[in-house]
Amino acid sequence: MCPRHGRVEVIAGPMFSGKTEELIRRLRRAVIAKKKVQVFKPKIDNRYATHAVASHAGTAFDAIPLDHIEEIWQHLSPDVEVVGIDEAQFFSPRIIPLVQRLADERDIRVIVAGLDMDFRGEPFGPMPGLLAQADEVTKVKAICMVCGEEATRTQRLIDDQPAAYDEPVVVVGARELYEARCREHHEVPGRP
Repeated sequence: MCPRHGRVEVIAGPMFSGKTEELIRRLRRAVIAKKKVQVFKPKIDNRYATHAVASHAGTAFDAIPLDHIEEIWQHLSPDVEVVGIDEAQFFSPRIIPLVQRLADERDIRVIVAGLDMDFRGEPFGPMPGLLAQADEVTKVKAICMVCGEEATRTQRLIDDQPAAYDEPVVVVGARELYEARCREHHEVPGRP
């Protein structure tokens, strides 16, 4: 009897840290290993491509955009062995049991990438639950745009100034709105 291969891998970190790049690297290796791969992303993330996950560095992998994570069941191939999910922080908390079900009941290797913290430096959406239940966690870091040291935070900017705490949490953007910062240089005016 073949050993079970179902597992959950989570790649987390700030913007510009290479989360999607690492997700794509793992997906490409699975394809080389002749595994059946499917990739999903939230429809809200249309920065670089509508039907692909794409890194800031320009690499991409075909993906199915979803309004709600439960739509995954409509698209899931019966023979899929590896599922990639990018920008998981934008999905509802229902992603947590869904990912566990894919790994436990369908014996699928699930690779999830997402921001672990929002621009305020607080846990982002379902990511804490995904991190807690993962079999493997990879925490990637960026480079602080102020001092050049390792960055673990995402700084949102409005008119080149740090966004206030009471700004909306979800604002999709890239370098025009965000930059990576270390703990020392991460600023959130109005934080309680």
